[in-house]
Amino acid sequence: MQPVAASSPSAKKSPLYKALYFQVLVGLVLGITVGHFWPDFGASLKVLGDGFVKLVKMMIGPIVFCTIVSGITSLSDSKEIGRTLVKSMALFYALTILALITGLVAVTVMQPGVGMNIDPTHLDKAVAASYAKQAAPKGFVEFVLHIIPNAFFGAFAEGEVLPVLLIAIICGFGLTKIGAAGKPVLEGINSFAHMLFAAFGLIMKLAPIGAFGAMAFTVGKYGIKSIGSLGMLIVTFYVACTFFVVVVLGLLARFHGFVLWKLLRYIREELLIVLATSSSEPVLPRLLLKLEKLGCNRGVVGLVLPTGYSFNLDGTAIYLTLASMFIAQACNIDLTATQILGMLGLMLLTSKGAAGVTGSGFVALVATLTVMPDLPVAGVAIIVGIDRFMSEARALTSTMSNAVACVVVSIWEKACDREVLASELNQGYAVTEQALDDGEMIDATLRVDDSPSRTKAGVSVGPC
Repeated sequence: MQPVAASSPSAKKSPLYKALYFQVLVGLVLGITVGHFWPDFGASLKVLGDGFVKLVKMMIGPIVFCTIVSGITSLSDSKEIGRTLVKSMALFYALTILALITGLVAVTVMQPGVGMNIDPTHLDKAVAASYAKQAAPKGFVEFVLHIIPNAFFGAFAEGEVLPVLLIAIICGFGLTKIGAAGKPVLEGINSFAHMLFAAFGLIMKLAPIGAFGAMAFTVGKYGIKSIGSLGMLIVTFYVACTFFVVVVLGLLARFHGFVLWKLLRYIREELLIVLATSSSEPVLPRLLLKLEKLGCNRGVVGLVLPTGYSFNLDGTAIYLTLASMFIAQACNIDLTATQILGMLGLMLLTSKGAAGVTGSGFVALVATLTVMPDLPVAGVAIIVGIDRFMSEARALTSTMSNAVACVVVSIWEKACDREVLASELNQGYAVTEQALDDGEMIDATLRVDDSPSRTKAGVSVGPC
């Protein structure tokens, strides 16, 4: 990948009302207002949020495929791929362990479930049963087989990232083996990717409408009053997520020479969309572009970020320990240290296995309690009504963690231009946002229209 030109701070800024993050913020405020004052109407607007997420999800598979194939062929040594994946998985599991411990410490210190004195025999078991049907594959072998799609195009139809990742890696290696004979195929894939990113830019203009509908539904259906006595649980969860982001991710960023809040400012539009939709999937394509624009190698970004979406769900990890211990406290169940350690080990698996499943955090909780005899699986009925208010924090925490992890692994692999990283974080974020909002940037170095009349200061034009 060729060096990415730093963005110029002198580029003319668009009016605030044209910025995507501002439009999404307005959508969020309007959604909360409509949901609060007209709850029935707000609840009926769920279709707007669901429709936007479905539009984005249909683009994710092809975009991930093209990005990874192009990235693999750009790596000079095939051994880099294995090394990058091993380092990524090591970092993902380290972060997951820290996230699990963070949730455990938070719920132990703040004790949100103490004093509720709930009788487990009086809980509705039907709630857990309905979610158990969605549970991810149990066991390592079944999980691996689940990654392998039944057909080549079946992976794209199912909309799950891991099967597409597998196919992309195989095809990428295949293209490197056939050399010049694969050049026309690679050029076709790159051209297809440019078209996909241009189309995705058009879809993202609907993000404010999706944010409005999703937030109106959440507030209209569940209402702010539904928080009620379980408000302490929500507060504890948000405290735990904030601690993980500020302390764990903040220190990780500092140790590698960049500032966390500057990275979060760089991806603020994506974070607002995640907040509104309670899903990290809609921003995956834009994060691929932005992280490459930061100076990270395309091949590393293409491998690390999609893998992190399945193996680095730190928000879910915090939620699992916190929710499980909350149920234990609410039902007056005392767990021994051995039982808690066993629970943490189990959650290392269930937090990964639920990747790609709708409502993955809650589904993972059900899957965990199903195989834990010490806690009643029916206990999920206590928190099902407020789970939506915690799903935003789960998705936000996981998105932030994956962005940080991608930059860190790129630095480990010496695949990050530190000058470009510093320039983009300090000065270029506004220009990059504007280029994406205007639909002009479809990868880190190429624009949709590179004619002199369309080329603005700050975004370089060049070959992939």
